Amino acid sequence: MDSGWELLPYSSDNIAEVRERCRRLVRRRAALAAGVSAVPIPGIDIVSDVKLFTQLIEEVNAAFGLTAAQVERLQPKYRMIAYEASVSVGGMLVGKLITRDLVFKLLAKSGKKLVAKQASKIVPLAGQVASAAIGFFAFRQIGYQHVDACAKVVEELLAAKNR
Repeated sequence: MDSGWELLPYSSDNIAEVRERCRRLVRRRAALAAGVSAVPIPGIDIVSDVKLFTQLIEEVNAAFGLTAAQVERLQPKYRMIAYEASVSVGGMLVGKLITRDLVFKLLAKSGKKLVAKQASKIVPLAGQVASAAIGFFAFRQIGYQHVDACAKVVEELLAAKNR
């Protein structure tokens, strides 16, 4: 059995590169989510957000070597470190099998923004623009938090390996 280390970023510089690549991905997905939010059909943006966010989380986890399958390939000692670091940084989606329920729980934390986004669709053009802006910033913020959580988990693993 391999150690699983070949799946993880291997240095601080490499972690920074993966982090920036993932942040670009977050911005692209946030822009897509904002575009859908501008469509004046209530509810379509929530379905789209869940789908886009689920895909984003899976891609970010994979980029950092932190999908559920990748973490399972780590030696038990490092697997525990990964899970403990994930909990300590609040990364509830790091190293987990991503389900719709999990994404809904995360999006529920941004519930006020989602309600504001839906309510703003009642007002014609200005409401659509506001809805798109709220959607972009909420999606981007949640995505950035996940990228940062993944980077911190990998930094903890790298520090533990070098001890």
